[in-house]
Amino acid sequence: MKKPAQPAPAGYLASLRSLGDGLLATVRERAELFSVELQEEKFRLVQTFVWLAAVFFTGLLAVIFASLALVFAFWDTARLAVFGGLAAFYIVALLAVIIAFRRYLARQPAPFTDTRLELREDQACIRNGS
Repeated sequence: MKKPAQPAPAGYLASLRSLGDGLLATVRERAELFSVELQEEKFRLVQTFVWLAAVFFTGLLAVIFASLALVFAFWDTARLAVFGGLAAFYIVALLAVIIAFRRYLARQPAPFTDTRLELREDQACIRNGS
């Protein structure tokens, strides 16, 4: 009975080539992941700016025309009260929007979370030797 042929032991050069190939493949994969996440972050940033611009524009128009309507309606009777009430209302609304926007920003995921997680896993694998 014949024994199956054993592959010849690989030399140092073949081992280094294999190690280099594995390292390059890992770097390439991480760079591709980073690129995808960068595109997602860019899209999310542009989308946020578009929404902010739309909200700002429509909100400003609504505030201007509502304020003008109130001022004209009460021009002869309570002009000063209307101006004071509108100013107080706008200050409270501004504070509410600032608080809501800060909460929105706090809920957003950190940029490149997946890339950082993969790099940590790679580092753990290298340290453990697996």
